[in-house]
Amino acid sequence: MSWLPYLSYFFGGAFLANAIPHFVSGMMGRPFQSPFANPPGQGLSSSTVNVLWGFFNIVVGYVLVCRVGDFGVRDTGDVAAFGVGAFLIALICARRFGRFHGGNAPERR
Repeated sequence: MSWLPYLSYFFGGAFLANAIPHFVSGMMGRPFQSPFANPPGQGLSSSTVNVLWGFFNIVVGYVLVCRVGDFGVRDTGDVAAFGVGAFLIALICARRFGRFHGGNAPERR
């Protein structure tokens, strides 16, 4: 198998993991950081914007995982690529947004 489906599953995992906080925050009626805030990624976007952004991430993640290649939940390589993408975006977001929400990101000096 080519390496391109693995790359697609990696980014699909990242998009699907990124959808969770935006979609859930939006559904709860809470503002949350998004690329459309001012300043981007730091300011808060409305709950409606977050629902739209979260849904967009779900659609892109679906396309990357379910419509590229032949993703198999019993294929260790497929699941590993997906899981690494989801895990890395989760860590990146935890570090980046932890400072806004009381996370434990260390201060830079």
